[in-house]
Amino acid sequence: MMSTVGQRIKWLREQKRWSQIQLAEKLQIHNTVLSRIESGEKKSVDNHLLSKVADVFNVSADFLLGKTNDPTPSWGTRKNPEEHISFFDLEGLSPSEIEEVKKHIDYLRWKARQSDKP
Repeated sequence: MMSTVGQRIKWLREQKRWSQIQLAEKLQIHNTVLSRIESGEKKSVDNHLLSKVADVFNVSADFLLGKTNDPTPSWGTRKNPEEHISFFDLEGLSPSEIEEVKKHIDYLRWKARQSDKP
């Protein structure tokens, strides 16, 4: 999988079929800055921009930094994680078991996105 922040941003942008100009507008940066990030010419991305990218794509900063290959943000940062699994009967499960269910669903979503790649 991709190793640099720029490669991951480019991959995410292409998954959305956005141009560099479209993403740059969403991030409120100039498209040449985005181009330099994606190409690896700009080696570092400040925390503020990294946070904006994570928000735009709904991915974790750890994914962008290459610390994990799972792009999904942690459940603690989602606005209402329960709405994503409300069709499951979670009665009788401990909080840690519910967390495992959530992690598994995130993994399945990530896996599905991988299989959708051309």
